[in-house]
Amino acid sequence: MYFVVKVTSGQERIVANMLQSKASKGAENIYSIIILDGMRGYIIIEAADELACREFVSKEHNVRGVLSKPLSEEEIDKLVSMPSKAQDIQKDDIVEFNTGPFKGYKAKVLKIDETKNDITVELMDVVVPIPITTKMSTAKVIQKAKTEDA
Repeated sequence: MYFVVKVTSGQERIVANMLQSKASKGAENIYSIIILDGMRGYIIIEAADELACREFVSKEHNVRGVLSKPLSEEEIDKLVSMPSKAQDIQKDDIVEFNTGPFKGYKAKVLKIDETKNDITVELMDVVVPIPITTKMSTAKVIQKAKTEDA
């Protein structure tokens, strides 16, 4: 059975990592821990039953509770198969920020961290170029990197 666990918004990965290490030490009735992009403030735990899930997450930091109604297999399949909104951003692409303090600025992509959905960029048209790490969703590609086809 799958249970939705309410956690402090923005702390989903931290809580999941903490619970994962706890599960690896012998939580027999816990089968998986799922983090879904777009579900801020929630993680999903696959457990034998609601009691096992509640006992597993009780007294953990940043855990706010367990929703009483479990998710069905169909609901989980829908959530997991939702298409990712992540763009196809590559190293050396030119991006433009569409939100945040750098809105309207252009930057060159230096590095991509797909696990965190982050990009490290260097702002263009500034006196001192400084690397900035931000979420992929804050920028859109305006010019693809030139590939060498030889």
